[in-house]
Amino acid sequence: AQTDDELRAAAVYADYQRHLQAYNAVDFDDLIAQPLHLFDTEPEVLERWRQRLHYLLVDEYQDTNGSQYELMRRLTGVGAAFTVVGDDDQSIYAWRGARPDNLSRLADDFPRLEVIKLEQNYRSTNRILHAANELIGCNPRHFDKRLWSALGPGEPIRVAPSADAEDEARCVVTDLLSNRIRQGRKAGDYAILYRSNHQAQPLEQQLREHSVPYRISGGQSFFERGEVKDLLAYLKLLANPTDDRAFLRVINLPRREIGPATLEKLGAYAQPRRQSLYAAAGDIAWTERLDARAANRLQQFSSWMDGLAAMAESEPADAVLRQLITDIDYADWLRLQTKDERAFERRWKNVEALVQWIKRLVANSGTTSTLEDIVGRLGLMDLLERREEDDSDQVQLMTLHAAKGLEFNCVYLVGVEEGLLPHRNSMEAGDIEEERRLMYVGITRARRELMISYARRRRQAGQWVECTPSPFLEELPVDELDWPGRSGKEKTREEQLAEGQSHLAGLRALLGEV
Repeated sequence: AQTDDELRAAAVYADYQRHLQAYNAVDFDDLIAQPLHLFDTEPEVLERWRQRLHYLLVDEYQDTNGSQYELMRRLTGVGAAFTVVGDDDQSIYAWRGARPDNLSRLADDFPRLEVIKLEQNYRSTNRILHAANELIGCNPRHFDKRLWSALGPGEPIRVAPSADAEDEARCVVTDLLSNRIRQGRKAGDYAILYRSNHQAQPLEQQLREHSVPYRISGGQSFFERGEVKDLLAYLKLLANPTDDRAFLRVINLPRREIGPATLEKLGAYAQPRRQSLYAAAGDIAWTERLDARAANRLQQFSSWMDGLAAMAESEPADAVLRQLITDIDYADWLRLQTKDERAFERRWKNVEALVQWIKRLVANSGTTSTLEDIVGRLGLMDLLERREEDDSDQVQLMTLHAAKGLEFNCVYLVGVEEGLLPHRNSMEAGDIEEERRLMYVGITRARRELMISYARRRRQAGQWVECTPSPFLEELPVDELDWPGRSGKEKTREEQLAEGQSHLAGLRALLGEV
């Protein structure tokens, strides 16, 4: 550590590592780093794994980092029997360590490498692909390629300027409604993509005002809410005392002053004996080794949970949950963890909804249902809820990063302005190549139609700021764009009239169906 900040970070990191060990857990990076360390220190283990893996396939290879590359090199060994699939033009995760040059490193490290280009695109029309090719051609690339499609030329790419963010949202949603009427498409055929999450707010407002169903990517499932996960963890532990994950979530919820040092000792005792943490916590022979206060807290927790488990044998699951909530004063604890009364009330409604949900499950399943049955059904409902959210017929709002790998018939790419796309931070760092790749990803999400919009001004910190269209727009082929005042393709009066008549015909057909 060279500075006070670095010293503080080092202390926090050391404490973080102690907590991980106490919880018998690893973080995401450890899943790569620890096997690499093992292979470097235990060659016989590496050889055993090489004998086990005859062929390796790595997908989304452009998103790999240095450690992942080294892991692949270790596992393939001298045989080098592997296939990687990747597109350096879609490498958009440098901020979390991805290195697109891992593709070119392969050619250096494996001279027998064979490169196969998959240039036919089965998703988008040729106008969309031509624009994407021209844009990404402005970047230095490891492998030059030209995407093409057998789907025909398709519609021109529309570029729509707006006065401000609110006007942009009105323009996008009005166009979406008009397009739905003309094309007879479902809401799920549309996506609105943006660089940063804060751009979603005016779009949401317009969609709500026009009663258009929508979903923001990353929205929280009922079962993902903290208070619901807390109480379900208690029920899971009661139904399955070997669930160490549930034990670790609830042991200090609310706070019981059972610290990481005690949990580290608990894990060290339980693991070689193949005991669950819950069983070890109630083992008097072991707790005698702890100081009196820590031993007493663990034994109190075990005794209380044993009492609830006995209650669950004769009482319905909703009664057990109510008793649990009362015993731990969960309402008071939740209030302390919440910033204001309104937020507390929202969270408490989720608690009440969970209790009522379980009560209905008990009523519908009869007197023979056990707590284990109810917990199992709740887990299934969680899976079904996620699936319904994924498959529902809603306009999708998401960031460009979240859109990678998806496709939609009609895409609106909004906020294509200097400072947003490319982002100001990248511009100040003198590195906009990844921002260009990000726009490339956005363009190629569109299957049939693409509209790009920008605002002439936006509010920043309460002040109006003039905006400049993104320099990326100048890199798109002008002959593929329908850009008022720029593309030379302004509609004639006759074309405007024909479009209006088509719109009215679609509206009549829609009203006729209703």
